[in-house]
Amino acid sequence: MSDLDELMNARREKLRRLKERGVDPYPRKFPFTHRLGEIRSAYGSLAAAGEAGGTLALPAPGASEARQALALPAPGAGESAETVAVAGRIVSWRDHGKSAFCHLEDATGRLQVYMKKDVLGEAVYAGLADLDIGDFAGVKGVVMRTRTGELTVKASSVEMLAKSLRPPPEKWHGLKDTDIRYRARHIDLASSDAVREIFRVRAKAIALIRGYLDGNGYLEVETPVLQPLYGGAEATPFTTFYESLKTTYYLRISNELYLKRLLAGGLDRVYEFSKDFRNEGLDRMHTPEFTLLELYEAYADYTDMMRRTEEIFRAVVTEIKGAPELVYQERKMDFAAPWPRVEFVPALAGKLGFDPLAAATEDLRRTAENARIPGAGKLTRPKLLDKLFGELVQPDLWGPVFVVDHPIELTPLAKAHRHDPRLAERFEPILAGGELGNAFSELNDPAEQLKRFSAQQALKAEGDAETQEMDTDFLGVLEQGMPPAGGLGIGIDRMIMILCDVTSIRETILFPQLKPEKGE
Repeated sequence: MSDLDELMNARREKLRRLKERGVDPYPRKFPFTHRLGEIRSAYGSLAAAGEAGGTLALPAPGASEARQALALPAPGAGESAETVAVAGRIVSWRDHGKSAFCHLEDATGRLQVYMKKDVLGEAVYAGLADLDIGDFAGVKGVVMRTRTGELTVKASSVEMLAKSLRPPPEKWHGLKDTDIRYRARHIDLASSDAVREIFRVRAKAIALIRGYLDGNGYLEVETPVLQPLYGGAEATPFTTFYESLKTTYYLRISNELYLKRLLAGGLDRVYEFSKDFRNEGLDRMHTPEFTLLELYEAYADYTDMMRRTEEIFRAVVTEIKGAPELVYQERKMDFAAPWPRVEFVPALAGKLGFDPLAAATEDLRRTAENARIPGAGKLTRPKLLDKLFGELVQPDLWGPVFVVDHPIELTPLAKAHRHDPRLAERFEPILAGGELGNAFSELNDPAEQLKRFSAQQALKAEGDAETQEMDTDFLGVLEQGMPPAGGLGIGIDRMIMILCDVTSIRETILFPQLKPEKGE
């Protein structure tokens, strides 16, 4: 029998004893009065035991029904005047014979509990032996501060709320193996406040972005996840069969073309936080399922989207970090506007030693092969330009910086540049050598869009499986009329990587996609 089996059997035996005593080890609810972090806020001024001035008055009217229903014992020195009820997971335990200490933890923090035999009674105190680290417990008692200064609940009762049958790893010091961490995210979260903080930051950042957009007249919308034709990005889709319609559908790779339909319909400022899916590999910057913010603004162009990008990042960073700057991987990033601009073609030409727009495709391919770009021999011209820039230029851009004015052959959904028709009015925000988004002056000329879609089909014939499909329905929307507009997409997962100073996108996703384990 393994050590784990022995430990689990010991916990099952404790579960049996609890049931024998008539204790429900999985009750339906517990009427708590405070979350653990609220105890620290409410009783932070409580004096230590033995100090004067330690008793607090009853709370102001409006306390919860659960709080009012509890008995109020006469306070001792250094104790609160009210009884509180708290709950959480037991994450530490110290037994001193006639007394014991433990720590409870919930989403708001950690709090010590003091349990005395002469307060709880001999039978209840003996029953504490059936508690384990990992169990959920509810405690009622008064709040005190120990002589060492630690804020503590002195228990008058302890209730089992959920018996843990599987012991936690490494005494809650956190999992070390990243693959195990991602597969057992519930344990990862339970054992590491740093991990929990990533997802607090994520939720706050999304709320801040939503507040910014709502405050600037944008309407939050929802568009289809299942689409009869994928588009809006260059990627391979996941496919599924729609039984009722007897046809193939796709998980969206982008919501761009649906949001543009809304512009044509008269909703002139729209945004969506969308789950998108791209059938691609897994690495530190890519995952097949990810979260994208897309927004579109009628009567704007890509310069307006640059301003929006600067304002969104500055607002989020300032609120979360306290200033419009942060440190990522020990290097500073300053989000004060304006961000520098790097022009795509001159920057790439500087690395190549020749004009990439004038170069023959075979010259680009040879250069890509020399740069050891995977699959260079089969890449189309647009992909060669994109990969060469990503390999030779982008890693040196720390940012925040905008890469602007990409070759138009890379960008089938953007307007041609007003000063150079070989280029597109497009930019990408770059941070720490990685792109965090994409933005255009949106193409709204149906004849020109047809030409671009047709060019994409020619690239598909050359072997590029990630080209834009010929979306005749969207062409019909443009023929009906869509206003000039600026559009912007921001990768939320990558944004959280920067905010939380982590180097893998999977750190920012609660349940990231993983390769199956053997036997799965």
